[in-house]
Amino acid sequence: MSYLIKPMHYTPLLDLKQTELGIKKVKEYFQQNLSAELRLRRVTAPLFVLKGMGINDDLSGKERPVSFPIKDLDDAQAEVVHSLAKWKRLTLADYHIDSGYGIYTDMNAIRADECLGNLHSLYVDQWDWERVITKEDRNIEFLKNTVNRIYAAMLRTEFMVCEAYPQIKPFLAEEVHFIHSEQLRQLYPDKTPKERENLITRKYGAVFIIGIGAKLGDGQEHDLRAPDYDDYTTPGLDGLPGLNGDLLIWNSILDRAVELSSMGIRVDKETLIRQLHLAGQEQRKELYFHKRLLDGTLPLSIGGGIGQSRLCMIYLRKAHIGEIQASIWPEEMRKECTEIGIPLI
Repeated sequence: MSYLIKPMHYTPLLDLKQTELGIKKVKEYFQQNLSAELRLRRVTAPLFVLKGMGINDDLSGKERPVSFPIKDLDDAQAEVVHSLAKWKRLTLADYHIDSGYGIYTDMNAIRADECLGNLHSLYVDQWDWERVITKEDRNIEFLKNTVNRIYAAMLRTEFMVCEAYPQIKPFLAEEVHFIHSEQLRQLYPDKTPKERENLITRKYGAVFIIGIGAKLGDGQEHDLRAPDYDDYTTPGLDGLPGLNGDLLIWNSILDRAVELSSMGIRVDKETLIRQLHLAGQEQRKELYFHKRLLDGTLPLSIGGGIGQSRLCMIYLRKAHIGEIQASIWPEEMRKECTEIGIPLI
């Protein structure tokens, strides 16, 4: 079901021409800074992969991938990627990337099961990145350091945008507040996960919630994660499980938290076996990606995705992701957006 947030008295700060130029500025500047911060080289990524190899991202396990038959492969099924979480790790191995270095790419996806609204579209574009690490790097301090370096690139990009467009004023918090999802649950025990996100992000401005996918004290997860890419069961912050998380920014226009990045230290052999068992997905060990990980031919890594359209939306002070990207929207939503002054592309 689609859902439209209608901000009061919204007026775009940039016209259509300024917006298109702003999108180009943000994307070019931020990816250069991200590459420099994490020592990443750009690579070319696929739009689709073969079904049944375990390469496509399962996200929460409920989303259906868009698929189609390939005539020249006897109608073998291809799937449009949901993200490139596993493909990137294979690429690190194939490119023989050294520890401390990595790759990034433009990931374009179609997610047909998204609930459309101000923050969600059928079309997903993000910078997918992955970096080789050592066994000693598999700890919570390394994760937090990486988050801070990414956020530093975001702060520099905000300065560039405000210099280019004086009508846009700085709004990002000076630093990221880190909290584990179980600590967050204990802080607001009577709230839903999304309500907790809004409360903590409103308070601090920028928050990284650790342990996404781990079982919390009430037996529930803060949010779901596929069991075969992020490590969400190894003890991290204060002994609580999780070496992954989500980076949230407070959006004053929509009056809610917005997730800009999901990232984490990836599973090693032992963690993969444990998480597949806990998820009841042990049959995945026979898939191509999983065999490569279990036989030791894939490097240890950390990685994630950063939403391109969402980042542009935040920087250019837009109320709807459809002001940044061309997509398909319910006709009723288009009509409502026109009535309240939100110009969808």
